[in-house]
Amino acid sequence: MKSICVFCGANFNGDAALKQAIEQLAEVMVSRDISLVYGGGKVGVMGLIADAVLSRGGKAIGIIPQFLMDKEVGHTGLTELHIVENMHQRKKMMSDMSDGIITLPGGVGTLEEFFEVLTWLQLGLHSSPVGLLNVNGFYDLLLKQLDFMVEQRFLKPVNRDLIITSGDAIELVNLMDNFKATPEEVWFENKDLT
Repeated sequence: MKSICVFCGANFNGDAALKQAIEQLAEVMVSRDISLVYGGGKVGVMGLIADAVLSRGGKAIGIIPQFLMDKEVGHTGLTELHIVENMHQRKKMMSDMSDGIITLPGGVGTLEEFFEVLTWLQLGLHSSPVGLLNVNGFYDLLLKQLDFMVEQRFLKPVNRDLIITSGDAIELVNLMDNFKATPEEVWFENKDLT
């Protein structure tokens, strides 16, 4: 992977374990010459990951809608900053510019980004690995919900298995490096999961 898109929040809850995970992710990315592609903000977890990558001499590429730049939340010290019209263009450009996607702890917007790119992967619209950095079990309940969706036959196990998960940034990047996408074509022909 030459670039990783990181989805994360514009807020930071002060969690020391999350701060350490951000630093570890930045370290592994810069040491492997992997550029950061992210939402372009200077606030919250977004600002922390960008600054952590930049402080190590890495590349940080931001993509932000004009309305957020107008609110002065854009990071002006990035390697590159792309200003787009809306949130959908932002997400699409972030995905297009990346070889992998990692979701850090965040809020509703972070989950929305994660699920859209996961859906794109499930549909075969991209073949990039999609990872959850599950810091201190932040995503344990979400993963249980996904397992329940499999149990209830609304999600196929092969699609549940597309989500790469680890609480350790180095392990997560290593797992993503070995990912091979195998879209499940039968999904299009047979919508009955029984």
